[in-house]
Amino acid sequence: MEILIFIIGLIFGSFYNVVGLRLPKDESIIYPGSHCPKCNHKLSWYENIPVLSFIFLKGKCKSCHQRISFIYPVMELLTGILFLFGYLLFGFTESFIISLIISSLVIIIIVSDSKYMIISDGPLIISGLLIIITKLIFEGINKTIMSVLSGLLIFALVYALMLLGNFLFKKESLGGGDIKLSFIAGLALGPLLGIFYIILASFLAFPYAMYITVKREENMLPFGPFLAVSMLLLYFNSNLAILFLKNLLSLR
Repeated sequence: MEILIFIIGLIFGSFYNVVGLRLPKDESIIYPGSHCPKCNHKLSWYENIPVLSFIFLKGKCKSCHQRISFIYPVMELLTGILFLFGYLLFGFTESFIISLIISSLVIIIIVSDSKYMIISDGPLIISGLLIIITKLIFEGINKTIMSVLSGLLIFALVYALMLLGNFLFKKESLGGGDIKLSFIAGLALGPLLGIFYIILASFLAFPYAMYITVKREENMLPFGPFLAVSMLLLYFNSNLAILFLKNLLSLR
């Protein structure tokens, strides 16, 4: 079963690469089929096997011999690992289903926000609806409403931080996608971890922010991937994170 879930993750990871690279450009994720972005060579089935094709082709297009970006096999492999880790951690449970949804969203966000600094609405809407439907099935209407309220709380908090940042820095401090993603985080994590998710994302982004400040003239930081990774880390380690926060809050 573990091998099957890992393989399914690889296949979905290949699809998420397409989604993350095409949606921000308003391109169809169905047509045209998989092709080389440099010479438009249409990939045959054996050139489109997740991870393995990259290895067999030695990281180059069969037609034009230009290098294939490492983003493709890395995201495919990472998706497979996340799917497998979710199964090993949660088994076939509600948490496992939500972990698949979150993992999928995180992969798409990393691809799209890192390349284009855009988080498309489509994956956010679909992920939010799937999490709500999952919670309705497993937890019932009352707990689901509380989860939605938690999502709205974190959404409002990040929106307020954006307004404050815009005022202080006199420019856009957070993108709309970052704010919408925070609704998903609050929905999945709850209010306490939802607040911690913002703090953790800031710590994760700090080293990179310092790096681009020193090395680049235009200090643009795609914050979405850090928010997404923060959400993923906290969901996979929710019990440990809650214990840490309780101990922290209990300190005098």
